[in-house]
Amino acid sequence: MAPMQYRAGRYVARPTGYRAFIPEPLPPQPPLEMRELQAPLSQADRALGRLDGSVLTLPNPDLFVFMYIRKEAVLSSQIEGTQSSLQDVLAAEAKIFNRGDPGDVGEILNYIEAMRYGLQRLETLPVSVRLIREIHQHLLQNVRGSRLAPGELRTSQNWIGPAGCTLNEAIFVPPPPDRIPEMLSDLERFLHRRDDLPILVKIGMAHAQFETIHPFLDGNGRIGRLLITFLLCSSDVLHKPVLYLSHYFKRYQQAYYDRLQAIRDLGAWEDWFLFFLHGIIEVSEQATETARRILKMREDHRNGITETLGYAAGNGHRVLETLYEKPIVSVKDVEAVIGTSFAAANQLVKRLEEMGLLEEITGRTRNRLFRYAPYIRLFADYETEASEPLE
Repeated sequence: MAPMQYRAGRYVARPTGYRAFIPEPLPPQPPLEMRELQAPLSQADRALGRLDGSVLTLPNPDLFVFMYIRKEAVLSSQIEGTQSSLQDVLAAEAKIFNRGDPGDVGEILNYIEAMRYGLQRLETLPVSVRLIREIHQHLLQNVRGSRLAPGELRTSQNWIGPAGCTLNEAIFVPPPPDRIPEMLSDLERFLHRRDDLPILVKIGMAHAQFETIHPFLDGNGRIGRLLITFLLCSSDVLHKPVLYLSHYFKRYQQAYYDRLQAIRDLGAWEDWFLFFLHGIIEVSEQATETARRILKMREDHRNGITETLGYAAGNGHRVLETLYEKPIVSVKDVEAVIGTSFAAANQLVKRLEEMGLLEEITGRTRNRLFRYAPYIRLFADYETEASEPLE
């Protein structure tokens, strides 16, 4: 049996002098020591179950899923250095372009599109190398990294380290390119093998192994985190993609990288799983609380519309429901929703603004846009929390 140090694989000297890591196929040997993991594993299962149940109790839950997806997209992309916020993404979707906005919002919009595309493809295609490559193509299309072979496995050596470092100075050098197809095939077989491993353990292993293989020239971190969502949904752990786990990974970003590297250097799988499962517990509880707040806010706002708008309450309710999917709207958007004149739509928007539901964001007198501020703040609140240090 291999020493614990070599559970995940070995560093192998390459002809030009650097050392690349060659991972062992999953699952690791010796097997995981499950005694310490049983309690957090059970707690994570329960937390995910509560989250799934709370989201499914929302009226028309698909309307609310879009904001969970946007939240995960923003945070996962920020881990890779993007500066755009949730507000920037919503503004870009509403075609608001300010000179001072970050230029990387397109990367987050691609992440959202990649997740939507992947979830749709899961209806006909299992999680596989083929799916991963398709997702990668959507992720990098027409943004930074678009020249780095979107959808294609790398054919040259990559490495991880400070900007400007060489191969010999790298913190980590993934396997050589000629080994990538074989290693991804091993990972795919592991995912679909029938065994007794708990599903969260398989998902945590798959994420770590994918990040170690690093099969693309760019976008590996984001694809690896998307993989977690796809596996949770395809295994029916979650019926909707509402776990923004990147909130935890960004908040404890250095610890996230350190735990992954400790798997390679020390075979420290158990330490990774304690970190990973704690993240699932923490973020599941937050996302469940978000669902509770959505439900209460919707009820309060529906009651306020009924009590305040009188004969226009029916139209107010129709507009309110559309705001959960598209929280930035124009008067013309409202006009289309309620099917009345522009003047009537403008009057309804004014009354919703007076109630504090809508907030004008352009400062213009024509072609104005309004955001559903209370709903956006509910998700944006967690953005600042994600920058807190690990204690």
